[in-house]
Amino acid sequence: MEVFEEYLTRMDNPEHRARLEEIIGWITKTFPNLTPKIAWNQPMFTDHGTFIIGFSVAKHHLAVAPERAGILHFSDEIVQSGYDHTKELVRIRWDRPVDYSLLEKMIKFNILDKADCTTFWRA
Repeated sequence: MEVFEEYLTRMDNPEHRARLEEIIGWITKTFPNLTPKIAWNQPMFTDHGTFIIGFSVAKHHLAVAPERAGILHFSDEIVQSGYDHTKELVRIRWDRPVDYSLLEKMIKFNILDKADCTTFWRA
């Protein structure tokens, strides 16, 4: 979690910071083989040098980015969880609970789908 410490301390809202810390902590425990890193000034996790999932903070929501393939694959479940999404990210409003089951599925999907990927992003 040290990798994210500077990013987290720059977050103004302590409740938002605590939420992101909780999610990052959960990912670190659930997927200990993922590598935490900051890139493009965003916290993210990689596997064998390829992007798995990333986060960005906005005033009203936390954006979760599992890449377009993850959005397409889980579009129905994202909507069922009550989240808004675009082609590239899922918006979890700060006042909504985190669907950890969905988050786990998206991460597992990317790990398996990108197992042979040799680039950071999908080609």
